[in-house]
Amino acid sequence: MVTTQTDRQPVVLNGDRDVDETTALLGSSKVRYDDSTPDTLVSPSGSVRDTDDEEEKPLPKLQIFLLCYARAIEPLAFFSIFPYVSQMVQDNGDVPDTDIGFYSGLIESMFSLTQAVVMIFWGRAADRFGRKPVLVFSLFGVTAATGLFGMAKSIAQMIIFRCLAGVFAGTIVTIRTMVAEHSTPSTQARAFSWFAFSGNLGIFLGPLLGGALADPIRQYPGAFGTGSFFEKYPYALSSLVVAMVGATAAISSACFVDETLKREPVVDDRDGEEAACNAPAQGDTLSSWQLLRSPGVGMVLFSYAHIMILAFSYTAIIPVFWFTPIHLGGYNFTTIQISLMMGLNGAAQAAWLLLVFPPLQKKIGTNGVIRLCAFMFPLFFLCCPLGNILLRMDTDASVKIFWIFLPIGLAVGCGVSMSYTAIQLALNDVAPWPRVLGTLNALALTGSSTLRAFCPALFTSLFALGARTQLAGGYAIWILMILLALALSVTAKYLPEPKVASKRRNSQVR
Repeated sequence: MVTTQTDRQPVVLNGDRDVDETTALLGSSKVRYDDSTPDTLVSPSGSVRDTDDEEEKPLPKLQIFLLCYARAIEPLAFFSIFPYVSQMVQDNGDVPDTDIGFYSGLIESMFSLTQAVVMIFWGRAADRFGRKPVLVFSLFGVTAATGLFGMAKSIAQMIIFRCLAGVFAGTIVTIRTMVAEHSTPSTQARAFSWFAFSGNLGIFLGPLLGGALADPIRQYPGAFGTGSFFEKYPYALSSLVVAMVGATAAISSACFVDETLKREPVVDDRDGEEAACNAPAQGDTLSSWQLLRSPGVGMVLFSYAHIMILAFSYTAIIPVFWFTPIHLGGYNFTTIQISLMMGLNGAAQAAWLLLVFPPLQKKIGTNGVIRLCAFMFPLFFLCCPLGNILLRMDTDASVKIFWIFLPIGLAVGCGVSMSYTAIQLALNDVAPWPRVLGTLNALALTGSSTLRAFCPALFTSLFALGARTQLAGGYAIWILMILLALALSVTAKYLPEPKVASKRRNSQVR
């Protein structure tokens, strides 16, 4: 590896061994350049700085583990109410059965809608006051709000506590930023693989805990009996257990997580002396509008939103699609079959993220992974109507082929989930300045939260409409999904290259 200086900026040349991928957090502002040696990078002490140390810095496993543990809390809190929220609405509100779905959807969505409103605030707070204070405060807040939700006795209280949990959802934007700041070019793919896996784990465990612990007196009469606290508050046990898990994450973060927002030294150009500064430089911050106008940021955020639309819509459609009768365009799966397929889906995603993504990203780069997934998305979505065609044929051979084809196609197709992690790395790469990474993540997550609030209802409604009218043989929704997926291939062509983004950031270090 050769380190040179061009226009008084460090440029790292990796040759042809690996794709040159760096993040905004890897550009150093702690070095000065000796004018008498224009081709040498000099440390503040005057010695030549070995940039290999940065590349070879090991991943702080304990810190990443603690952050991933905290990462699981947000999806755990979000999804834990799904199994019982409809029954809770019926118990707490005198509403017709036909309106239960409306109120359930409203309560579920309020978390994401509120989250979208406050996300930029949390991102800016993390950039200004530090990552750790925002993380710990948010964890305690979402823990308290989640615990209170199970003791709500009216629909209005359910909405208030759900909104309160969304207000304190500053954890995810802060954790993303901290994981990035703990990473180097050689470890960021592995770090964000575990970050994504912990989120999936929360999505998986949330409904399990919520369903298993809701109304314990009815489910486990021998263990809880009657006349207890849980008879008056049948959904308190579920929310309190989730809150206790959140409390352990808050305490462990407060005690053991390190602050990652660095207080950079300020150089006095008059005499070249370096003075320590205990607060982040205010000049390093950008407004949201300035950040959006930074080169490449708008394109990455657009690609981020595009990928999230594909993710949220597929996740919402697929359980309904599996349950729908074959003659209407579905698979007519039983509950246990849906559970098994969802388990396979989760296991396959974990394997792709933990085993395949890190070496693949190192070989073909972040943008290469996104473009590969963009190519695979239409094929993955095409498998769904093809499976229904096999079942509609209703022969022994077609059914056998279906049961061979489905698990293989699902396991292989879940590789598109690598795009969810890759686009996060692209977001890190395009940040114009290290100190605005929290705000940049907040902008991305604001859009993501908004999409998560609306996409499921929109796409399941479109699926139901297509099944009812049998438009395009009941496959109208998959035609739409394939067209959206094909559009991602076009979007991915315009993603900024990491080398260009890195050079732009280096020019701002001067």
